[in-house]
Amino acid sequence: MVLDQIQKENDIKKLSDEELEELRVELREFLIQNIAKTGGHLASNLGVVELTMALHLTFTLPQDKIIWDVGHQSYTHKILTGRKEAFATLRQFGGISGFPKGSESASDSFDTGHSSTSISAGLGLAKAREITGEDYSVVSVIGDGALTGGMAFEGLNNASDMKTNFIIVLNDNNMSISENVGGMNRYLSNFRTADAYMDLKLNVMNSLNRIPVYGERMVKRIRNAKSGIKQLFVPGMYFEEMGIIYLGPVDGSDIKAMCKAFSEARRVRGPVLVHVITKKGDGYLPAEQHPARFHGTEPFDIKTGEPLTRRTKPNYTDVFSAVMKKLGEREPQLVAITAAMADGTGLTRFARLYPNRFFDVGIAEGHGVTFAAGLAKAGLVPVVAVYSSFLQRAFDQILHDVCQQKLHVVFAVDRAGLVGSDGATHQGIFDLSYLSSIPGLTVMAPKNRWELSDMLRFAIRFDGPIAVRYPRGEAYDGLREFRAPIETGRSEMLYEESQIALFALGSMVSIAEKVRAVLKEQGYSVTLVNARFAAPLDAACIRRLADTHELIVTMEENVASGGLGEHVAAIVCREKLPVQLLAVSVPDQFVEHGSVGELYEMLGLDAASVAERIKCACEEQEQPKN
Repeated sequence: MVLDQIQKENDIKKLSDEELEELRVELREFLIQNIAKTGGHLASNLGVVELTMALHLTFTLPQDKIIWDVGHQSYTHKILTGRKEAFATLRQFGGISGFPKGSESASDSFDTGHSSTSISAGLGLAKAREITGEDYSVVSVIGDGALTGGMAFEGLNNASDMKTNFIIVLNDNNMSISENVGGMNRYLSNFRTADAYMDLKLNVMNSLNRIPVYGERMVKRIRNAKSGIKQLFVPGMYFEEMGIIYLGPVDGSDIKAMCKAFSEARRVRGPVLVHVITKKGDGYLPAEQHPARFHGTEPFDIKTGEPLTRRTKPNYTDVFSAVMKKLGEREPQLVAITAAMADGTGLTRFARLYPNRFFDVGIAEGHGVTFAAGLAKAGLVPVVAVYSSFLQRAFDQILHDVCQQKLHVVFAVDRAGLVGSDGATHQGIFDLSYLSSIPGLTVMAPKNRWELSDMLRFAIRFDGPIAVRYPRGEAYDGLREFRAPIETGRSEMLYEESQIALFALGSMVSIAEKVRAVLKEQGYSVTLVNARFAAPLDAACIRRLADTHELIVTMEENVASGGLGEHVAAIVCREKLPVQLLAVSVPDQFVEHGSVGELYEMLGLDAASVAERIKCACEEQEQPKN
């Protein structure tokens, strides 16, 4: 196999043209075979095989810097930099990441996981190169979907001032995760084939030449213009007007054409954009036909493309989807907003049934939140469905545009807590901290599928900004006999005893239920409270528990700093309540990839670990003080 000759970065440069042809076939086969076993981002990686090869043939790593926007399409890059043998551990606990990681390789010049960041990061590296006097190329690879993000435009605007070489590669596959939307998508659609430009140029020239006397003069003047006919008629003029040289479009399956374009680009003094047309899922028919489904896939059968394991129970996103469908029928003022994640957030069915009340704003979370604020100001009830790790990109808009005006915007915060194999950039372990710090924002978390349904109904009929956070994965079906009406800022007593009080929020209620069973077997008397609200916190319940228990244990799937435990501790400290506290939370650290179960055990959030910590705390209390 030619692929076996790739042991480290730049080995690809040693291959002949015939071997390069074989390599791209082997790379696709390798990706399909391995991702079918481990899961991962398949469609986007199949689409950039040749693009990645051309980059590695043109540039020298790790001296030259390639920044992959989002980063989930960097698998071929990882293989070409010597990590092929580690691919069996892709996204597995202790294995290699599905995103660029400088800790894995010096060829990963910048850690990325969220969209629209590569231009800004690359610009920083290029400016640093000017200051330090070093000599290397900087290449920022960004997708057309990522260009809907405001940060990308901020970077483009700033890049136009560059006086030294800075290369932007636009990977144009007409997809982000969901199908691309908006003006930038329509703009790029106008010139996705070079033939369209060539036909336009030929027709214009022929028409002008038919005009007696003046026609030839006009053609001559156009040819003498700064950028010629291309400047006048190709939509690349958008970038040219910003001061960024535009090259392309280039066929993303033609390695030689891309190498030529990249070589030309590196000779430009200033910013240059190379427009490359790729095809998501290229080379594997199921991924070509269903690129969104194969954006991030679980292990699958290669012959059929079907997942190896079938879900038999609904996950929390399914519950959200069903409730939104029902409420859409009953609430004509209800509207839904997503940031290029209609399928992932469960809004596809709502979008199909109520297209005039569904809005996909593209990869633009900040805009989406302020857009929702405008809708709410006009009397509608907007539901912003978003992953926890992406919502943090809109913190300013939540605080300033929604909460300061006390607007009724509902934030449906999916993937809250540990999400597993996507790793540090996608773990939703900070939202409780930043959301509960905002005055007037109500923050809730359900204990099971039934409570999520109730909370969504409560939130939509609420008056003011409100967030409902829920985890990834199968919706918990236990404790369904407990379904007390929801009251703002009131927790729910599940089992009331004495000695130890478990005060758990959201996904940790099911863990607390197991912890309680373990402790009771060991003779402890244990109360279990479903906190329900992270803000406003049920201070009256905390006072009551402090009066009747020796130890209060807070349990949350969020970092400690700014979380539920700290807020409970503030009440106990401020009011000098006579009770000991134990906070169970995610440590204040970035959590890498692995299954959620493995991460629970590593972080001490599983039932056995929590029960042991509580037992040790109780034993310490019983020891006589000297």
